[in-house]
Amino acid sequence: MFVDQVRIFVKAGDGGTGVCSFRREKYVPHGGPDGGDGGNGGNVVLLASRQLTTLLDLRYQQHYTAKPGGPGEGSNRHGKTAADVVIRVPIGTVVFHDDTGEPLADLTEEGHSAIVARGGHGGRGNSHFATPTNHVPTYFEKGTPGEERWLRLELKLMADVGLVGFPNAGKSTLIAASSAARPKIADYPFTTLVPNLGVVSWKEDASFVVADIPGLIEGAHEGKGLGFQFLRHVERTMFLLHLVDISEWAPDDPVVSFEVMRKELAAYNPLLKNKPFAVVGTKMDSQGNSQRLEQLRIHCRKRRTRFFAVSAITREGLGPLLLYVGSQVEALRNACATKS
Repeated sequence: MFVDQVRIFVKAGDGGTGVCSFRREKYVPHGGPDGGDGGNGGNVVLLASRQLTTLLDLRYQQHYTAKPGGPGEGSNRHGKTAADVVIRVPIGTVVFHDDTGEPLADLTEEGHSAIVARGGHGGRGNSHFATPTNHVPTYFEKGTPGEERWLRLELKLMADVGLVGFPNAGKSTLIAASSAARPKIADYPFTTLVPNLGVVSWKEDASFVVADIPGLIEGAHEGKGLGFQFLRHVERTMFLLHLVDISEWAPDDPVVSFEVMRKELAAYNPLLKNKPFAVVGTKMDSQGNSQRLEQLRIHCRKRRTRFFAVSAITREGLGPLLLYVGSQVEALRNACATKS
Protein backbone atom coordinates (compact mmCIF):
# COMPACT_ATOMS: atom_id res chain seq x y z
CA MET A 1 0.00 0.00 0.00
CA PHE A 2 1.37 3.40 -0.97
CA VAL A 3 0.93 5.95 1.83
CA ASP A 4 2.37 9.44 1.31
CA GLN A 5 0.81 11.44 4.15
CA VAL A 6 0.47 10.64 7.87
CA ARG A 7 0.14 12.32 11.27
CA ILE A 8 2.24 11.18 14.20
CA PHE A 9 2.64 12.28 17.81
CA VAL A 10 6.16 12.62 19.21
CA LYS A 11 7.15 13.16 22.84
CA ALA A 12 10.79 13.64 23.85
CA GLY A 13 12.00 12.44 27.22
CA ASP A 14 11.90 14.71 30.25
CA GLY A 15 15.15 15.73 31.89
CA GLY A 16 16.15 13.82 35.00
CA THR A 17 15.89 15.43 38.43
CA GLY A 18 18.98 16.70 40.21
CA VAL A 19 19.56 15.42 43.73
CA CYS A 20 20.16 16.91 47.14
CA SER A 21 23.00 15.02 48.79
CA PHE A 22 25.83 15.73 51.23
CA ARG A 23 29.20 14.13 51.45
CA ARG A 24 29.44 11.56 54.23
CA GLU A 25 32.91 10.09 54.63
CA LYS A 26 34.92 8.90 57.57
CA TYR A 27 37.52 11.42 58.76
CA VAL A 28 35.89 14.20 56.66
CA PRO A 29 33.94 16.16 59.29
CA HIS A 30 32.95 19.05 57.03
CA GLY A 31 31.68 17.25 53.96
CA GLY A 32 29.81 19.54 51.60
CA PRO A 33 27.01 19.13 49.06
CA ASP A 34 27.66 16.52 46.41
CA GLY A 35 24.29 16.11 44.64
CA GLY A 36 24.73 15.18 40.97
CA ASP A 37 22.80 16.45 37.94
CA GLY A 38 19.97 14.65 36.24
CA GLY A 39 20.53 13.22 32.75
CA ASN A 40 19.03 14.70 29.59
CA GLY A 41 15.91 13.18 28.11
CA GLY A 42 16.05 11.37 24.78
CA ASN A 43 15.30 13.17 21.51
CA VAL A 44 12.92 11.99 18.81
CA VAL A 45 14.78 11.90 15.49
CA LEU A 46 13.61 11.29 11.91
CA LEU A 47 16.14 9.54 9.66
CA ALA A 48 15.86 9.31 5.86
CA SER A 49 16.42 5.82 4.47
CA ARG A 50 16.27 4.58 0.89
CA GLN A 51 15.11 1.20 2.20
CA LEU A 52 11.63 2.71 2.65
CA THR A 53 9.37 3.93 -0.14
CA THR A 54 6.18 4.71 1.77
CA LEU A 55 4.97 6.06 5.12
CA LEU A 56 2.84 2.97 5.66
CA ASP A 57 4.55 1.87 8.89
CA LEU A 58 3.83 5.22 10.52
CA ARG A 59 0.12 4.89 9.79
CA TYR A 60 -0.08 1.91 12.13
CA GLN A 61 2.20 3.30 14.84
CA GLN A 62 1.43 6.95 15.42
CA HIS A 63 2.85 7.61 18.90
CA TYR A 64 6.57 7.78 19.66
CA THR A 65 7.89 8.58 23.14
CA ALA A 66 11.52 8.80 24.26
CA LYS A 67 12.61 7.82 27.76
CA PRO A 68 13.41 10.41 30.46
CA GLY A 69 16.90 11.09 31.72
CA GLY A 70 18.06 9.35 34.86
CA PRO A 71 18.07 11.17 38.23
CA GLY A 72 21.30 12.47 39.72
CA GLU A 73 23.00 10.67 42.61
CA GLY A 74 25.28 11.48 45.49
CA SER A 75 29.05 11.81 45.12
CA ASN A 76 28.42 14.16 42.15
CA ARG A 77 27.27 11.29 39.96
CA HIS A 78 25.16 12.46 37.04
CA GLY A 79 22.08 10.66 35.82
CA LYS A 80 22.18 8.71 32.57
CA THR A 81 21.21 10.50 29.36
CA ALA A 82 18.37 8.64 27.67
CA ALA A 83 18.77 7.16 24.19
CA ASP A 84 17.16 8.88 21.20
CA VAL A 85 14.14 7.39 19.49
CA VAL A 86 14.97 7.15 15.77
CA ILE A 87 12.12 6.92 13.26
CA ARG A 88 13.11 5.89 9.74
CA VAL A 89 11.24 7.56 6.88
CA PRO A 90 11.58 7.48 3.07
CA ILE A 91 13.88 9.91 1.29
CA GLY A 92 11.80 12.91 0.22
CA THR A 93 9.79 13.20 3.45
CA VAL A 94 8.78 16.73 4.46
CA VAL A 95 7.89 17.36 8.11
CA PHE A 96 5.38 19.99 9.27
CA HIS A 97 4.14 21.08 12.69
CA ASP A 98 0.56 19.87 12.49
CA ASP A 99 -0.94 22.74 14.50
CA THR A 100 0.86 25.68 12.88
CA GLY A 101 1.77 24.25 9.47
CA GLU A 102 5.37 25.35 10.01
CA PRO A 103 7.87 23.28 7.98
CA LEU A 104 10.38 21.63 10.31
CA ALA A 105 12.52 19.47 8.04
CA ASP A 106 12.98 18.27 4.46
CA LEU A 107 14.85 14.97 4.27
CA THR A 108 16.11 14.69 0.70
CA GLU A 109 19.18 12.46 0.98
CA GLU A 110 20.13 9.10 2.45
CA GLY A 111 21.15 9.55 6.08
CA HIS A 112 19.63 13.01 6.47
CA SER A 113 18.21 13.38 9.98
CA ALA A 114 16.26 15.95 11.95
CA ILE A 115 15.44 16.26 15.63
CA VAL A 116 11.68 16.83 15.71
CA ALA A 117 11.31 16.81 19.51
CA ARG A 118 14.19 17.73 21.82
CA GLY A 119 14.66 16.03 25.15
CA GLY A 120 14.51 18.04 28.35
CA HIS A 121 17.67 19.13 30.15
CA GLY A 122 18.58 17.42 33.36
CA GLY A 123 18.16 19.42 36.57
CA ARG A 124 21.19 20.52 38.58
CA GLY A 125 22.04 18.91 41.90
CA ASN A 126 22.59 20.89 45.10
CA SER A 127 26.38 20.92 44.60
CA HIS A 128 25.88 23.74 42.08
CA PHE A 129 24.29 26.04 44.64
CA ALA A 130 26.97 26.15 47.35
CA THR A 131 28.11 29.74 48.06
CA PRO A 132 30.40 31.38 50.64
CA THR A 133 27.29 32.26 52.63
CA ASN A 134 25.39 29.02 52.10
CA HIS A 135 27.58 26.00 52.65
CA VAL A 136 24.72 23.51 52.95
CA PRO A 137 22.29 24.25 50.12
CA THR A 138 19.28 21.99 50.03
CA TYR A 139 17.99 23.33 46.74
CA PHE A 140 18.08 21.26 43.54
CA GLU A 141 16.36 21.47 40.17
CA LYS A 142 13.88 19.24 38.47
CA GLY A 143 14.54 18.45 34.84
CA THR A 144 12.80 20.41 32.08
CA PRO A 145 10.04 18.65 30.15
CA GLY A 146 10.77 17.24 26.71
CA GLU A 147 9.06 18.71 23.67
CA GLU A 148 5.88 17.12 22.40
CA ARG A 149 3.85 17.82 19.29
CA TRP A 150 1.76 16.38 16.50
CA LEU A 151 3.56 16.25 13.16
CA ARG A 152 2.30 15.95 9.61
CA LEU A 153 4.61 14.00 7.32
CA GLU A 154 4.30 14.27 3.56
CA LEU A 155 6.26 12.18 1.09
CA LYS A 156 7.31 13.88 -2.14
CA LEU A 157 8.89 11.43 -4.54
CA MET A 158 12.43 12.19 -5.65
CA ALA A 159 12.13 12.04 -9.45
CA ASP A 160 13.76 13.99 -12.28
CA VAL A 161 10.77 13.93 -14.65
CA GLY A 162 7.06 14.00 -13.92
CA LEU A 163 4.45 12.61 -16.33
CA VAL A 164 1.25 14.64 -16.10
CA GLY A 165 -1.92 14.01 -18.04
CA PHE A 166 -5.61 13.23 -17.97
CA PRO A 167 -6.78 9.68 -17.20
CA ASN A 168 -5.98 7.24 -20.04
CA ALA A 169 -3.47 9.66 -21.60
CA GLY A 170 -0.92 6.86 -21.79
CA LYS A 171 1.34 7.73 -18.85
CA SER A 172 1.56 4.18 -17.50
CA THR A 173 2.16 2.75 -20.96
CA LEU A 174 4.95 5.25 -21.61
CA ILE A 175 6.75 4.56 -18.33
CA ALA A 176 6.42 0.82 -18.93
CA ALA A 177 7.85 1.16 -22.45
CA SER A 178 10.81 3.31 -21.39
CA SER A 179 11.79 1.71 -18.08
CA ALA A 180 11.60 -1.48 -16.05
CA ALA A 181 8.56 -0.22 -14.14
CA ARG A 182 5.40 -2.26 -14.55
CA PRO A 183 2.41 -0.12 -13.53
CA LYS A 184 -1.16 -1.31 -13.91
CA ILE A 185 -2.50 -0.58 -17.42
CA ALA A 186 -6.15 -0.84 -18.43
CA ASP A 187 -8.69 0.91 -20.66
CA TYR A 188 -10.65 2.68 -17.94
CA PRO A 189 -10.06 5.97 -16.10
CA PHE A 190 -7.92 6.22 -12.96
CA THR A 191 -6.15 2.92 -13.55
CA THR A 192 -3.15 4.38 -11.74
CA LEU A 193 -4.08 5.06 -8.12
CA VAL A 194 -0.57 5.62 -6.78
CA PRO A 195 2.53 7.27 -8.29
CA ASN A 196 4.98 4.93 -10.01
CA LEU A 197 8.72 5.43 -10.44
CA GLY A 198 10.88 4.16 -13.27
CA VAL A 199 14.55 4.55 -14.18
CA VAL A 200 15.12 5.40 -17.84
CA SER A 201 18.51 4.82 -19.49
CA TRP A 202 18.91 7.33 -22.31
CA LYS A 203 22.59 6.88 -23.14
CA GLU A 204 25.51 4.81 -21.88
CA ASP A 205 26.02 5.33 -18.14
CA ALA A 206 23.29 7.99 -18.01
CA SER A 207 19.75 7.71 -16.68
CA PHE A 208 16.96 9.70 -15.11
CA VAL A 209 14.06 8.85 -12.81
CA VAL A 210 10.54 9.41 -14.11
CA ALA A 211 7.36 9.54 -12.01
CA ASP A 212 3.95 8.58 -13.37
CA ILE A 213 1.50 10.82 -11.51
CA PRO A 214 -2.15 9.60 -11.31
CA GLY A 215 -4.45 11.32 -13.78
CA LEU A 216 -5.77 14.83 -13.35
CA ILE A 217 -9.16 16.12 -14.34
CA GLU A 218 -10.47 19.64 -14.60
CA GLY A 219 -11.13 20.90 -11.08
CA ALA A 220 -8.54 18.61 -9.49
CA HIS A 221 -7.21 21.51 -7.40
CA GLU A 222 -10.72 21.74 -5.88
CA GLY A 223 -10.67 18.06 -4.94
CA LYS A 224 -12.45 16.58 -7.97
CA GLY A 225 -11.48 13.12 -9.17
CA LEU A 226 -8.37 12.07 -7.28
CA GLY A 227 -7.92 15.73 -6.40
CA PHE A 228 -4.49 17.15 -5.81
CA GLN A 229 -3.36 14.47 -3.35
CA PHE A 230 -0.58 13.37 -5.71
CA LEU A 231 0.44 16.71 -7.21
CA ARG A 232 2.94 17.22 -4.39
CA HIS A 233 5.09 14.60 -6.12
CA VAL A 234 5.47 16.90 -9.14
CA GLU A 235 6.98 19.71 -7.07
CA ARG A 236 10.42 18.10 -6.76
CA THR A 237 10.77 17.12 -10.42
CA MET A 238 13.13 19.08 -12.65
CA PHE A 239 11.16 18.59 -15.85
CA LEU A 240 7.54 17.89 -16.78
CA LEU A 241 6.05 15.98 -19.68
CA HIS A 242 2.45 16.86 -20.48
CA LEU A 243 0.87 13.82 -22.10
CA VAL A 244 -2.12 14.44 -24.38
CA ASP A 245 -4.16 11.69 -26.05
CA ILE A 246 -4.26 12.34 -29.84
CA SER A 247 -6.02 9.11 -30.79
CA GLU A 248 -9.16 9.37 -32.90
CA TRP A 249 -11.45 8.20 -30.10
CA ALA A 250 -10.09 10.56 -27.40
CA PRO A 251 -13.07 12.33 -25.79
CA ASP A 252 -11.50 15.79 -25.39
CA ASP A 253 -10.00 18.37 -27.71
CA PRO A 254 -6.19 18.00 -27.41
CA VAL A 255 -5.50 21.75 -27.13
CA VAL A 256 -8.17 22.16 -24.46
CA SER A 257 -6.79 19.17 -22.56
CA PHE A 258 -3.30 20.66 -22.56
CA GLU A 259 -4.43 24.12 -21.42
CA VAL A 260 -6.61 22.67 -18.66
CA MET A 261 -3.61 20.70 -17.35
CA ARG A 262 -1.52 23.87 -17.26
CA LYS A 263 -4.24 25.71 -15.33
CA GLU A 264 -4.64 22.89 -12.80
CA LEU A 265 -0.91 22.84 -12.08
CA ALA A 266 -0.81 26.63 -11.66
CA ALA A 267 -3.86 26.55 -9.39
CA TYR A 268 -2.20 23.95 -7.15
CA ASN A 269 1.17 25.71 -7.02
CA PRO A 270 1.96 28.82 -9.13
CA LEU A 271 5.65 27.83 -9.18
CA LEU A 272 4.84 24.75 -11.27
CA LYS A 273 3.99 26.87 -14.32
CA ASN A 274 7.63 28.01 -14.41
CA LYS A 275 9.02 24.49 -14.44
CA PRO A 276 10.56 23.40 -17.80
CA PHE A 277 8.27 21.13 -19.79
CA ALA A 278 7.50 19.56 -23.13
CA VAL A 279 4.29 18.25 -24.67
CA VAL A 280 3.85 14.65 -25.83
CA GLY A 281 1.05 13.54 -28.11
CA THR A 282 0.41 9.90 -27.22
CA LYS A 283 -1.18 6.91 -28.99
CA MET A 284 0.22 7.97 -32.37
CA ASP A 285 -0.53 4.49 -33.69
CA SER A 286 -4.27 5.31 -33.38
CA GLN A 287 -4.24 8.91 -34.59
CA GLY A 288 -6.76 8.40 -37.39
CA ASN A 289 -6.63 11.23 -39.97
CA SER A 290 -3.91 13.13 -38.02
CA GLN A 291 -6.20 16.12 -37.49
CA ARG A 292 -5.83 16.06 -33.69
CA LEU A 293 -2.08 15.57 -33.98
CA GLU A 294 -1.64 18.60 -36.25
CA GLN A 295 -3.96 20.69 -34.11
CA LEU A 296 -1.80 20.10 -31.04
CA ARG A 297 1.46 20.44 -32.97
CA ILE A 298 0.43 23.86 -34.36
CA HIS A 299 -0.67 25.05 -30.92
CA CYS A 300 2.68 24.08 -29.41
CA ARG A 301 4.55 25.78 -32.25
CA LYS A 302 2.65 29.01 -31.55
CA ARG A 303 3.56 28.73 -27.87
CA ARG A 304 7.16 27.90 -28.77
CA THR A 305 6.82 24.70 -26.79
CA ARG A 306 8.74 21.56 -27.68
CA PHE A 307 6.38 18.88 -29.00
CA PHE A 308 6.79 15.15 -29.58
CA ALA A 309 4.40 12.56 -30.97
CA VAL A 310 4.95 8.99 -29.81
CA SER A 311 3.45 5.55 -29.68
CA ALA A 312 4.52 3.60 -26.63
CA ILE A 313 3.07 0.45 -28.19
CA THR A 314 5.11 0.58 -31.44
CA ARG A 315 7.86 2.71 -29.81
CA GLU A 316 7.61 5.19 -32.70
CA GLY A 317 9.08 8.55 -31.66
CA LEU A 318 10.18 7.20 -28.29
CA GLY A 319 13.93 7.41 -28.97
CA PRO A 320 14.06 11.15 -29.82
CA LEU A 321 11.81 11.95 -26.85
CA LEU A 322 14.05 10.14 -24.35
CA LEU A 323 17.20 11.70 -25.79
CA TYR A 324 15.70 15.17 -25.50
CA VAL A 325 14.43 14.64 -21.95
CA GLY A 326 17.73 13.10 -20.86
CA SER A 327 19.71 16.05 -22.22
CA GLN A 328 17.36 18.50 -20.50
CA VAL A 329 17.71 16.70 -17.16
CA GLU A 330 21.49 16.60 -17.53
CA ALA A 331 21.61 20.34 -18.24
CA LEU A 332 19.35 21.09 -15.25
CA ARG A 333 21.50 18.92 -12.97
CA ASN A 334 24.65 20.75 -14.10
CA ALA A 335 22.96 24.11 -13.51
CA CYS A 336 21.97 23.06 -9.98
CA ALA A 337 25.50 21.83 -9.26
CA THR A 338 26.94 25.15 -10.48
CA LYS A 339 24.62 27.15 -8.22
CA SER A 340 25.48 25.07 -5.18
